[in-house]
Parts: sequence; structure tokens; C-alpha cells
Amino acid sequence: MSSATIFAQGQWLRVIDNQSQKRYWETMPGPICLEKLSLRQTATISAIDWSRLADPEARRLRELGFGEGVGIEVLHRATLGKGPIACRVGRMTVALRRAVASAIDVALFSPAE
Repeated sequence: MSSATIFAQGQWLRVIDNQSQKRYWETMPGPICLEKLSLRQTATISAIDWSRLADPEARRLRELGFGEGVGIEVLHRATLGKGPIACRVGRMTVALRRAVASAIDVALFSPAE
């Protein structure tokens, strides 16, 4: 049996053969919305739906460095459930409205095997 380690979708994967790779991809969770990311969990931005954001919001996110492949971590959520979400992007802490956070999809980090 041969094996290889590959980097796909922002994660390191150990592939043994075609059948085990198929089973792994079937059970691997897809991207989730930033709004649903657990506190203190690190992830990578996999996609941003720019069409759901107003032009000034989209421009500001780009200026702050938001884009595919950028690491992000949710630090705090407002207690009432509709308030902003505090996120760490690089060394910055940024507060995002829930509507903006829902337009950002993230992929979870998994430790290399």
C-alpha cells in the first residue's frame, strides 16, 4: 500500500489509496459560515460572497486583508445573538456585523497526520 501527503482545501491530508481517499472526502465537512464558527477555533477563509455585501463593506473588507486563504479566528460574540462578532485576522481584531459574517465561508484547520 502506498501513501502520500497532499495539501487540499487548506488542509493537509494523508492519502493511502483511492478507496480511502473517497471515504475521507465523503466524511469531510465542507466549508461553514463564519457566523457558525466556534469561539477560539482557527479556520481559513475559503470563499466570500461579495454579491451579498454592499460596495463600501466589500471594499473595506478587501482593505483589511480579507480574502481566500486568510486565517481567521472568532474571539467574541455579542450576548444577545444579533450583535457583532469579534474576529482576529492576522494581528488585527475586527468586529463584523452578522450579515457580513454570514457572507464569509471558512474551512476548518485540521492537524497534519
